[in-house]
Amino acid sequence: MTNLLDLDPAALVHWLGERGQKPFRARQVSRWVHQRFAGDFAGMSDLAKPLRELLAAEAEIRAPRVLRDTTAADGTRKWLLDAGNGNAVEAVYIPEDDRGTLCISSQAGCALDCAFCSTGRQGFNRNLTTGEIVGQLWHANRTLLSDGICAPWVENGRAPITNVVMMGMGEPLANFDNVVSALALFIDDNAYGLSRRRVTLSTSGLVPWIDRLRDECPVALAVSLHAPTDALRDRLVPINRKHPLAELMAACVRYVERAPRDFVTFEYVMLDGVNDQPAHARALAALVRDVPCKINLIPFNPFAGSGFATTPRERIRAFAGALQDAGIVTTIRRTRGDDIDAACGQLAGQVHDRTKRRLATRIPLAVAR
Repeated sequence: MTNLLDLDPAALVHWLGERGQKPFRARQVSRWVHQRFAGDFAGMSDLAKPLRELLAAEAEIRAPRVLRDTTAADGTRKWLLDAGNGNAVEAVYIPEDDRGTLCISSQAGCALDCAFCSTGRQGFNRNLTTGEIVGQLWHANRTLLSDGICAPWVENGRAPITNVVMMGMGEPLANFDNVVSALALFIDDNAYGLSRRRVTLSTSGLVPWIDRLRDECPVALAVSLHAPTDALRDRLVPINRKHPLAELMAACVRYVERAPRDFVTFEYVMLDGVNDQPAHARALAALVRDVPCKINLIPFNPFAGSGFATTPRERIRAFAGALQDAGIVTTIRRTRGDDIDAACGQLAGQVHDRTKRRLATRIPLAVAR
């Protein structure tokens, strides 16, 4: 059975074309699946009965199975989703006054082994399929609507999720083909219809794949930076040993040429006594001086055995002030969902096969064309 959540717009046209259906049928089916969140084919009333029977015989709409559904005191909601063989991934819904954001996972675990990340400590099992990635958005919209979410932005049938961030478990660019297929559905007018500006992909810095994303499906880009020098970043973000900061900054400048926003966001987790001193702020300002960017400072969210502590709030504010004095737009991220381990860096899911944990400097060439 073909899972329709696995098919991006072009693939759906091709799949139906092989079965004698015209391209407009793909648009109709896509609207039923991704805008009305249909779970079966019987109710697709504007499709001819033979087509509905064909779909029922050869296709399905299958999102990952929910293992646990948890809501934080601030309204943040986290779903633990089955990734098979004892593995699970997490997706997080973050409601705000003017938007609903979904943080989506792209891999079961992560091979990059960043020192301060709970996901990296879990190890790596496999890439998620397009359907497993898209299924997180499909499930979140469908569930929130069925729960009667009545936020200000939900009107005239508009879906609750208005923004998507690829910042959950995994390195999205290490699962390039499946992620780009998912992005194509997120921005397609006959699917989720999100603006490219409202879809953000976060990467630890896989330079060749940043360039590919720029060419194939540019969306808003966030880079997990976390250090202003190669020596420190080699320790905190091991992929830096393969793609050092000079290469990464050059790739970011190239990306902005085609990006939907005229800047890249640099994410910088504040680690007490590690990367949060005035000298680090000065080095960071010098590093990004020629890159159109804004910097998002992220208070570290502790987890058991991390070995790091959170920078005191006053020092975070001083660090931000130093960057702002250097002319760099700087924000401090508000922590959400930390009481259910849904905050930045806390997503861990369940990863049982940890044999591929330390692959940070040898990402498989299979993800490149």
